[in-house]
Amino acid sequence: MNLHPPCDPASHRRRRRLLPLLACGLFLAALNPASALAQPDRPRIPVIYDSDIGDDIDDTWALGLLLKSPELDVKLVVGDHGKPLYRTRLLAKFLERAGRTDIPIGMAMDTRMHGGGRQSAWLADYNLNRYPGRILPDGVQAIIDTIMTSPQPVTVIAVGPLPNIAAALTREPRIAGKARFVGMHGSVRRGYGNSDKIAAEYNVKEDPKACQVALSAAWPVTITPLDTCGIVQLKDADYARVRDSADPIARAIIENYRVWLDAGQQAQAERQSSILFDTVAVYLALSTDLCRMEDLKVRVTDEGFTVLDPAAKSLCVATEWNDLGAFHRWLAERLTSP
Repeated sequence: MNLHPPCDPASHRRRRRLLPLLACGLFLAALNPASALAQPDRPRIPVIYDSDIGDDIDDTWALGLLLKSPELDVKLVVGDHGKPLYRTRLLAKFLERAGRTDIPIGMAMDTRMHGGGRQSAWLADYNLNRYPGRILPDGVQAIIDTIMTSPQPVTVIAVGPLPNIAAALTREPRIAGKARFVGMHGSVRRGYGNSDKIAAEYNVKEDPKACQVALSAAWPVTITPLDTCGIVQLKDADYARVRDSADPIARAIIENYRVWLDAGQQAQAERQSSILFDTVAVYLALSTDLCRMEDLKVRVTDEGFTVLDPAAKSLCVATEWNDLGAFHRWLAERLTSP
């Protein structure tokens, strides 16, 4: 099984010729979103979701998208980058609302990040002691055990700083031979706000050493840097579809979004989402068709920049969108489908 999405130029020329067919497929997906990617004869992809959920709201959107993707078999969700109790409570309540308490939760390591965050109000009446699912206090060991015992290669979708992942690779290097890494990390040619100046992207600069370990490990690595994920935002009919949906996952996302927004920003919850960086990593675990993928040698600096370096490891990098509008439509459909 080839875990690494194709990054060679010839492959992408072929995909560009297939874009009209892809548009047709997305139309069919509007009628039956699960049919766009899921195929009955294709095994589901075992997935671990590693997230600093509860800081930026995009992690919550990405978790909803993950649970709405029938191609993905979610084996474990793990909080990362500290705040272990806050992140565990948020994951637990969201999974309970989604009817997915079958998914184990791994707790984040107790790093320098403590306390709660902007979604704490959503948890005000939530008692974690009554959670019916499994909570694993050592999230790092849970990652190792999930990968090492899986009969299929596991996809690690990581959308935050990476202390858990670096610790897991250090504790058990063999996991790199049984998994692939798909992350929301870096800034290769574009920065925040689609700037032409690269940035020290948050997930990297918060723990550059951990990111160096994760991106240089001996597993296939695919990333969406700010070049692609930094311009994803639902607006107009696409956003209204999610905002007005009665689906329990979509409702939980919007509830959290309203809580997360500052008091003076509440009107934004009626018009558009924030930037949904992390949703692109979930998409790349399924498909690369809507993005231009390049095989680039990327090095993480001690200052948190991701720079091109001919001596560095080759990563599969989503550098541009082939059709951003199609992704927005797909995302809205996926989050609101039955």
